[in-house]
Amino acid sequence: MRVAVLHGVHDVRLEERPVPQPGPGEVLIQVRSVGTCGSDVHYYEHGRIGDFVVEQPLVLGHEPSGVVVARGSEARLHEVGQRVAIEPGVPCSVCAQCKAGRYNLCPRMRFFGTPPIDGAFCEYVVLREDFAHPVPDSLSDDAAGLLEPLSVGVWANRKARTAPGSRVLITGAGPIGLVATQTARAFGASEVVVTDVNPRRLEVAKELGATATVDVSEESLTDTDFDPDVLLECSGVPAAAGQAIRKVGRAGRIVLIGMGGDEIPLPLAHVQNFEIEVTGTFRYANTWPTAIALAAGGEVDLDRLVTHRFGLDQVEEALTVAAKDDTVIKAVVVP
Repeated sequence: MRVAVLHGVHDVRLEERPVPQPGPGEVLIQVRSVGTCGSDVHYYEHGRIGDFVVEQPLVLGHEPSGVVVARGSEARLHEVGQRVAIEPGVPCSVCAQCKAGRYNLCPRMRFFGTPPIDGAFCEYVVLREDFAHPVPDSLSDDAAGLLEPLSVGVWANRKARTAPGSRVLITGAGPIGLVATQTARAFGASEVVVTDVNPRRLEVAKELGATATVDVSEESLTDTDFDPDVLLECSGVPAAAGQAIRKVGRAGRIVLIGMGGDEIPLPLAHVQNFEIEVTGTFRYANTWPTAIALAAGGEVDLDRLVTHRFGLDQVEEALTVAAKDDTVIKAVVVP
């Protein structure tokens, strides 16, 4: 099979490898679509994200969909030909975090495209069968792959306890901000205000359910009269996060999602005096059924996020197009 392999910074090569064989409880999946993520770009540009360092050739890509083409000897959940969305992180299932239901925090997690685990910029992958989620034919291959970022939005809104009547501020109108917007509305938020510096993305945010937008390159968030009870910080920009935190009202909840810097300014007096909850979020757990239902039911439009498509021999272009074209929302690779 063909595989796009990252050998180092700015060094992606198309190679041939044997098709992997599924183990007893695994399925072999022919990859149909893979979304590109900011973390893929970061590995391409820098060769590392925090403690995760590319020390050997690595296959990126963790937003895939595909079709089951073979089963291991003990795999029974899927028939050959079943279309699936791939949940790309397989935990150990036996540690304390897994047993507590927090399998996203499993210290032995094997996550696609995270060193040293290969991802899905290839033609076939193997996966534990219970992490291959059947999808209805009403979902495109692209949308099935983008259930992964949608799961980030679902998890963040769950952590924020978004509910009917919630007033939500979302900083950053990239793919995560846009799925968080749609999820917040689906969860019943009455107001969702989205900020960004890209007017095109803000227009898409309005189209996808934002009740208002703020172009923070033209208007200070501080000058707005919106006082949210939920902040979903998706930008990863420390200055933007610090400003947005100051807008959150009494007993509000803040979920930090964006990963743009190691530290952000925290207005401690505001957080303490208003008894604001601040939490991080790391991937997701038990989100795929909800994500599939939201997308299949039309409450979330994932196809609208796809702006560019590339072949497997164009992975390098897929990883760099956003730096050249400000109309990019989500580039996908179609093996």
